Amino acid sequence: ERLAQVVTNLLTNAIQYNKPDGEVRVKLESQGGLAVLAIADTGQGIAPENLPRVFERFYRADPSRTGAGNAGLGLSICKAIVEAHGGTIEAASEAGTGTTFTVRLPV
Repeated sequence: ERLAQVVTNLLTNAIQYNKPDGEVRVKLESQGGLAVLAIADTGQGIAPENLPRVFERFYRADPSRTGAGNAGLGLSICKAIVEAHGGTIEAASEAGTGTTFTVRLPV
């Protein structure tokens, strides 16, 4: 159930921060005893100076992104859930091109 929350949050973010008519790609594969899930979008991306902080509680790269359901907790919750299951989560991004979140979990 908690892992479903991770997937839902990552997909929601990929849709919310995508550009109009953008794409969201989901890839799941097995790599050396790990389940590897990658969720990528073609959205605005995350600036390099903000990328190291995206998993911090209450952190929002753009302070104007406030409102219902956006408290800056989603990615920190994802990280806590993934780590509680013995996995890792990372983000790769290019401003203006898109973002990919990769989750690795032992199987």
